[in-house]
Amino acid sequence: MNPLRRLLAPLVLGLLATSQAQAFDLDQLGAQLATQAVVRGPFIQEKHLRALDRPLSSRGQFVLSAERGLLWKLRSPLQLDYRIDEQGVARRTADGWQPLAGQDMAAQQSRLFLAVLRGDRSGLERDFEPRLSGSSDAWKLQLRPRSLLLKQVFDVIHIQGGAQVERIELLETQGDRTLLRLPQSQADDALNERERDAFAD
Repeated sequence: MNPLRRLLAPLVLGLLATSQAQAFDLDQLGAQLATQAVVRGPFIQEKHLRALDRPLSSRGQFVLSAERGLLWKLRSPLQLDYRIDEQGVARRTADGWQPLAGQDMAAQQSRLFLAVLRGDRSGLERDFEPRLSGSSDAWKLQLRPRSLLLKQVFDVIHIQGGAQVERIELLETQGDRTLLRLPQSQADDALNERERDAFAD
């Protein structure tokens, strides 16, 4: 080995070791997202169907509680409220929250949203093979389904974010695509009274 290489080799190895030690991993992402007791903000969802020239768009507000679950408040084109928690998916009606039965794929997708937004690594790895890149300020997570049921529906799921999740894209096996954007999410310490009531009903 020539003298220059002899001098550079330890430096290069040291830089590689430092970069590997500082690599952003799933545990760090989970810890970063799990520190937020409540996250709320607007959402914009676009469903791109092969049969249509334009996407089907919907908008609304969401509230994520690390302890309680997710409130999904659709406001356009329809007004519908959904609650997603460990018991499954329910829709608000005039008689209160009504569970949605027979929604296997909806339940799977709901568990995915909860796991992603909460930073639940075990929940994600149960159903998907995750691959994370980037840093705590700008990361990308790729999820490939493990189970046969999910493989029949999704090719891959791409998630991007920083302090919070900002973008979720679901690519389906039949060629359709769903894009969910969460452009102005804000973290908070607690639910407000109306939100607490919605989870308590």
